Amino acid sequence: MSPAHSVLHDVFGYEHFRGPQEAIIEHVSAGGDALVLMPTGGGKSLCYQVPAIVRREAGHGVTLVVSPLIALMHDQVGALLEAGVEAAFLNSTLDWPQTLEVERRLARGELTMLYAAPERVTTERFIALLDGLHERGQLSLIAIDEAHCVSQWGHDFRPEYRQLALLHQRYPEVPRIALTATADELTRADIVAGLELGDARLFISSFDRPNIRYRLEEKKEPLAQLIRFIEREHPGEAGVVYCQSRKRVEEMAAALRDAGVQALPYHAGMPADQRQQHQDRFLREDGIVMVATIAFGMGIDKPDVRFVAHLDMPKNIEGYYQETGRAGRDGLPADAWMVYGLQDVVNQRRMIDDGDAAEEFKAVLRGKLDALLALAEATDCRRVRLLRYFGEEYGRPAAGPPQGGPAPSGGSEPREAGSVGATCGNCDNCLNPPAVWDGTDAARKLLSTIYRVQQANGLSFGAGHLLDIVRGKDTEKVRQFGHERLSTFGIGKEYSDNQLRGVLRQLLALGAIGVHRVLLDSGHSFDTLVLTPGSRPVLRGEQSVPLRQATAQATPRRTRRASAPPVAAANLDPDAQVRFINLKAWRAEVAREHNLPAYVIFHDATLAAIAERNPVSMGDLQGINGMGATKLDKYGEEVLRVCRA
Repeated sequence: MSPAHSVLHDVFGYEHFRGPQEAIIEHVSAGGDALVLMPTGGGKSLCYQVPAIVRREAGHGVTLVVSPLIALMHDQVGALLEAGVEAAFLNSTLDWPQTLEVERRLARGELTMLYAAPERVTTERFIALLDGLHERGQLSLIAIDEAHCVSQWGHDFRPEYRQLALLHQRYPEVPRIALTATADELTRADIVAGLELGDARLFISSFDRPNIRYRLEEKKEPLAQLIRFIEREHPGEAGVVYCQSRKRVEEMAAALRDAGVQALPYHAGMPADQRQQHQDRFLREDGIVMVATIAFGMGIDKPDVRFVAHLDMPKNIEGYYQETGRAGRDGLPADAWMVYGLQDVVNQRRMIDDGDAAEEFKAVLRGKLDALLALAEATDCRRVRLLRYFGEEYGRPAAGPPQGGPAPSGGSEPREAGSVGATCGNCDNCLNPPAVWDGTDAARKLLSTIYRVQQANGLSFGAGHLLDIVRGKDTEKVRQFGHERLSTFGIGKEYSDNQLRGVLRQLLALGAIGVHRVLLDSGHSFDTLVLTPGSRPVLRGEQSVPLRQATAQATPRRTRRASAPPVAAANLDPDAQVRFINLKAWRAEVAREHNLPAYVIFHDATLAAIAERNPVSMGDLQGINGMGATKLDKYGEEVLRVCRA
């Protein structure tokens, strides 16, 4: 066995590396720099934890892990300690005596890994600690997790990450590894520039998560749609529901609780202690649904999240992919479910247009939003489009430099995913292919109405009023402005409201209409739709507008009863399922004693493998994934006792 394989087997209890893990680990263990793109749940943490242990055993000292979240540090350090690895963190949860003790242990050379947030790493006191390690030749490796935070184009930009380049400037011979789950070409280039990783090798794992089923539906009654989705397919299972605003988070969490779902809210406006309490419950208890803004989620390692739902459209595909990737980290079936509507697109476009950024920056953000809308309105395979956005053709490796080649020095705007014939068999469009209709005529009628309204009144109006004119509705507002006299009044009676809203979404995606915010004397405001230079090709019939036919919600392919066994135990025989349940109960007790999430002790998949094997001796436990040497010594006899019972 190579040193890396020995660590993988003896410390973490795994027999084989996954995907490009081995090549990354060997490169970094030998002192090379690396930029690693690997999907959530793909095993990124092992890519720096194994080299950290290998280099420590070779006498190189401690590895610094820059991590953006306190919860992630706590869980990863807890998992390392459970595996017999000396690790610690420095963050605001420690009091002064605890902080001093960690610093003393660091100075005495007792730690293999030290976790800290970027805000702390760049302070004078912390740099002084690193200087001392460096002078003694005991700064072994620098790992920068969630590296997309360095990029202004990323969805979680944190200015503090930009300052991390000083680590390379100060300790140029210390190897570095930067890791992220989401980065298109533009973001990758920004990471390389921001962290000065020009000589790093780029490792791109497949972005595909085949266990995740992607489903995007038109938003009609979002709460009712969400409750129906959870009750039919994920009763009693852990999930995350993302909403755009804090108020909506609170409302949806309360509504889910009223419907019998164990739901908790999470957003940045809550007291810090309450946020921590809710996060701890989500991590430590079974079946909790977290309703949250995007303030929640980055770095959450909970493996058995069975669904991620979006009640509002994210800003871009990177954010959508990062958030949906929190489902099914254990490799078992999971759902990425989203409802979206015209107002989502209007809101996101308005936030871009009203921002203070330069026009060049806004143009990139609009392109990213349009790519997500194109994914939502697509009639072909969602997975093919999603992967192509990140430069990967379905069934083939990611595009770009050869795996392990030099990191890019420049980037380009995201490429729009095109329609190809491949199908994944695990998204809504592949399972229930939608009907398509030609929305070009309806689009021209809508654009003509916007033009004539502006001509008649010198004003612009919102989507609801424009649809009333096109469909010929006799409303008070129509009469107030005399819009029943327009030549386009009632010109689109043959189209339903849902059809026309779909047309407007596509026109926004095409840039054929824009969003203009109108401020009232009262201080209130509202969004209106206006023509753009992109309107002309559609009005002239030079550009077609193909659309997916709005249909009723399809019957789900995968349904589960409330009494169904956990997903990890679904294929076990009845006796093994009893052992699995008993092992979960024992694991919960151990986790409470150690103040750790249960999955840090053992993953469900490990418990299922133990239950299936029905071990009677310590030798029977060897070779089970997740049963490293330390855990075998620590828990082996107890596991055997539970199985015998």
